[in-house]
Amino acid sequence: MAVNNIHRKRDKNLGVFELVAIALGGMIGGGIFTVLGISVSMIGVFTPLAFIVGGLLALLAVYSYVKLAVYYKDEGATYSFFKRTFPDSPFAASLIGWWVIFGYISTLALYAYTFSSYAISGFEFANNEIVRKVVAGSIILLFTLVNIWSVKGMGKIEDIMVYTKLVILTIISFVLIGNENTSIPTLLQNSSEINILSILIVASLTFVAFEGFQLVINAVNEMEKPEVNIPKSIYVALALAVFIYFILSYGAIITIPFESIIANQEYALASGADKIIGHWGTDLVILGAVLATSSAISGTLFGASRQMSVIAEDGYFPSLLTKRQNNIPYASIITMAILAFLLVLAGDLKVILEFSSVTFLLVSLLMAIANLKIYKKTSSSLIITILAIIGLFTGMALILYYEYTTQKQQLYFIGGLYVLLTIAAYLFSKYYKNARKSLDKTRSNFDDLKNENE
Repeated sequence: MAVNNIHRKRDKNLGVFELVAIALGGMIGGGIFTVLGISVSMIGVFTPLAFIVGGLLALLAVYSYVKLAVYYKDEGATYSFFKRTFPDSPFAASLIGWWVIFGYISTLALYAYTFSSYAISGFEFANNEIVRKVVAGSIILLFTLVNIWSVKGMGKIEDIMVYTKLVILTIISFVLIGNENTSIPTLLQNSSEINILSILIVASLTFVAFEGFQLVINAVNEMEKPEVNIPKSIYVALALAVFIYFILSYGAIITIPFESIIANQEYALASGADKIIGHWGTDLVILGAVLATSSAISGTLFGASRQMSVIAEDGYFPSLLTKRQNNIPYASIITMAILAFLLVLAGDLKVILEFSSVTFLLVSLLMAIANLKIYKKTSSSLIITILAIIGLFTGMALILYYEYTTQKQQLYFIGGLYVLLTIAAYLFSKYYKNARKSLDKTRSNFDDLKNENE
């Protein structure tokens, strides 16, 4: 049934440079481009502050992930850490596996939808949902093929896309700041009163913009010196992500009118840049968005497909998903791509965003709880670990509170998804338990026969 991933042959093609690129590819994807309009509509001038708070929340999640990753060195990441920390609960292991994988599938859909929104934003059919979804499916297909092609090839392409987009996004930020038409004090004077609770809710909603750091851990079998490179690459990537989000959101709110950002939420930066800094500015924003979402799709497919394959090896997903070629889990990559496209066809942008944020807050909370159980083994600080549990639980509760008070239908939809995932997890854990009993019985019969012969 289970395969010990530690003993799988390792082709160490990825160094710190590539690992930072994978993490940033996952983080700076649909995040800033998708949540900017939503954030401005809710808290206006305080949007940059919400990204800093969101980064601190992500830092609390990162702490336990890094400690567990260095201790276990398992490409199964979230799923494997929980399963190995709580080995006597097949249902819990199955449940977290289903939750986290579908969290990644929802982020793939989010990134693909954002890519298509920006890619066609300059055309007459920019608001045509059919065209938008076809383009989203096409970009998922492209990076599915890239990930199946080669680990090293994917790593190099990811390097180019990620570091190019960092340069472009930094340029966009300072160009926007250089063309400001208002100031923070002016915006503060003209803004309605915003309470701290609203800022914390937005910070929690934007948590999905930071979730890509986990993808580094999924590449443990393809990296050099994981005990050094995992923490180094994740902390560097998180710091860069917070910096980019802050200056880009700051530049946007002092340059682009709030009405424009809110009215064109799917491609707010492109719409605003055209009116403020001309056509070339729009093209630069679109290029940055396309690169950001492309690298996010590629990085997410890379990391999450490996975790999906590990879960399937343990019997909690269909066995078909264990298939690999040249250590590349092509069956999992293809399956994730198909499910992400189906979610693009069926889902709404805001629902996908909120489901993703709730899911990753939830699984990050479970990782902090797992780290608390073995904090001495992982050499973790008890105070920081407990603080992480409190912070992550609060973030998740804030999103659910926001949904309950403002959008109950979306809360029901998200709840329905969790019910379906929980049922599937239960059925596979039951199958796993029965298969394990059958295997143990076979071994017992074999031992009895052996003893009789002796």
